[in-house]
Amino acid sequence: MVKVILNGCSGKMGATITNLAKTKFKDIEIVAGIDSFTEVQRDYPIFKTLDECNVSYDVLLDFSRADALKGLIEFSKKTKKPLVLCSTGYSKEDLEFIDKTSKEIPLFKSANMSIGVNLINLVLKKIAPVLYKDFDIELVERHHNQKVDSPSGTALYLAHTIQDSLDEETKLIYGREGYGKREKNEICVNTVRGGGIIGDHEVIFAGDGEVIEINHKAISREVFAIGSLKACEYMANVSKAGKYSMDDVLNIEL
Repeated sequence: MVKVILNGCSGKMGATITNLAKTKFKDIEIVAGIDSFTEVQRDYPIFKTLDECNVSYDVLLDFSRADALKGLIEFSKKTKKPLVLCSTGYSKEDLEFIDKTSKEIPLFKSANMSIGVNLINLVLKKIAPVLYKDFDIELVERHHNQKVDSPSGTALYLAHTIQDSLDEETKLIYGREGYGKREKNEICVNTVRGGGIIGDHEVIFAGDGEVIEINHKAISREVFAIGSLKACEYMANVSKAGKYSMDDVLNIEL
């Protein structure tokens, strides 16, 4: 049995992860939660901070906000247990801190926990270099009106994958305004925020005579919860320090 502490247990994702762990992941038990809203009812104790938590565990799972990073890493370094980071909105300094910490503890980080998104990311590595010469590349991401980071971590993840796959130097821009033609080396990320959209991502390759679109639509938060729990299962068996991702969990190559 993999014992998990869930940071961010009182939110919508916390509720989804809690329910799935009970119904579909028989080898996982959430033994404690961390959240400032401790009045929420769960089948495990909820602590306001990690420092208050004295429950034995195997993996620490975070699905909260980027500003929780420092506390999560400090706690994990003390316990020497794997840390699974599923939050987004990390700054450049945060990402450098994550890379540094991965040399000390087993650390999982993914911009998106969906199996489908990670498969698309692998596809982009292969097709972007083939299409770039004759196609313009644009991305559109859509999320609910309560999402705090923009563009989404997933959109940046896909955009950076495209950039890294190309020999040519490209420029990432965010939205468009003003007057002037599109430059060839631009890759634009367009953001939509509205209603209850869970998460839509679209990559557009626009040529002179044809357009190729790769779309992913999350129709339920369960897709992210399933990915995060699969990551916990995987990381529970990892003892070597390093940075791990969904590529490791899914063990897929194209």
